[in-house]
Amino acid sequence: MNLGLEGKVAVITGGSDGIGKAAALSLSREGARVAVAARDQGRLDDAVSEISSQTENPVIGVSTDVRDESSVAALIARVTDEWGGLDILVNNAGTSSTSRLEDMTNEKMTADIELKVYGAVYGTRHALPFLKQSDSAVIINTTTPGGKAPTAGTQPTALSRAAGISLTKTWSKEFAEFNIRVNTICIGLIKSGQHRASWALAHEKDPGYSLDDHWQSMAAKVPLRRVGEAMEAGEVICFLASPRASYVTGASINIDGGMSPVV
Repeated sequence: MNLGLEGKVAVITGGSDGIGKAAALSLSREGARVAVAARDQGRLDDAVSEISSQTENPVIGVSTDVRDESSVAALIARVTDEWGGLDILVNNAGTSSTSRLEDMTNEKMTADIELKVYGAVYGTRHALPFLKQSDSAVIINTTTPGGKAPTAGTQPTALSRAAGISLTKTWSKEFAEFNIRVNTICIGLIKSGQHRASWALAHEKDPGYSLDDHWQSMAAKVPLRRVGEAMEAGEVICFLASPRASYVTGASINIDGGMSPVV
């Protein structure tokens, strides 16, 4: 299917691995020019090489710390100087940070909010003047179902993701006059670096515990009985970024195999 993304310009934070890299690959396959951003330039270079070798379309990697507004401003300036505009912003940077209240320090809470909430605000703030000039601008925020229906011991991530969902709805109304659509994908259990890291720790203690064992253990919580692939989220992002989803805004899409208790 041609999604009508040929020549569009996209910025994806948290783009060196996992969902961000998968979204970048999906958008690049559709002909978009894609900038992936993360802190580690070496990992970005690897992602750029992998994506561009598969799609033969323009991809760049820009080292960015989304917690630093000047770094985010430099990212947007680099992309718009190079490609002349911006059509798609994916605020994807983040990681899981969970604890119970008695164990949650102020520093842990602040760090999580700076990464996920301030990072999205900075990205959107500096992208907005260019998105206003696009004829099909889109912002997609990565959040979680826990931002809508949190369970015990899931702060501060549930808190920051609830803020991301709130920003999505607010921005969808604020930016509608400029024909800028804003949606969020709520991610459940997806195969990712952080889950592989938790397996590695368990594997050290029990060498017989395989990665497949780890995925199967996690899948027991999922109605579809499996852990999702990053590309399954990446392709939803690609669709939401496209003109095929031109009447979808202010929406939250669960990509969680049915785990969420709410829609």
